[in-house]
Order: sequence, then C-alpha cells, then structure tokens
Amino acid sequence: MSNLEQIEAAILSLPSNDFEKLRHWFFDMDYQRWDEQLKRDIAKGSLEALAQEAIAEFKAGHCREI
Repeated sequence: MSNLEQIEAAILSLPSNDFEKLRHWFFDMDYQRWDEQLKRDIAKGSLEALAQEAIAEFKAGHCREI
C-alpha cells in the first residue's frame, strides 16, 4: 500500500470532529500555498499582462457591478 493509500485509509477512519479539523487545516494550507504562489508570480511580473488587460477593459467600460 502506498503512502497516499495509507493516508486515504486513515482519513476515512477519522471521527467526524477530527475529519472536520483536518478539512479546515487542509484548506488553510492550500490557500496559504496558493497565496505564496501568487506572491511569487506577482514579484516575477508574470501577472502584469493580465493586470494591464483588466485595466484596459475597465477603462473601455467593459465592466459591470456584481
């Protein structure tokens, strides 16, 4: 059995309250990693073209309130 299969089996055997705690921890960790990746992409300038495109769309009036 692989590590992943062992982890999956362990998760399936968790009591509801422990599963809920794990779920929150996992989503928090996922969001933290996503935030860090976003910060790296911004620092590298990888999102500059998208930002400029969004600004141009806004200035052209192609936006609406949500």
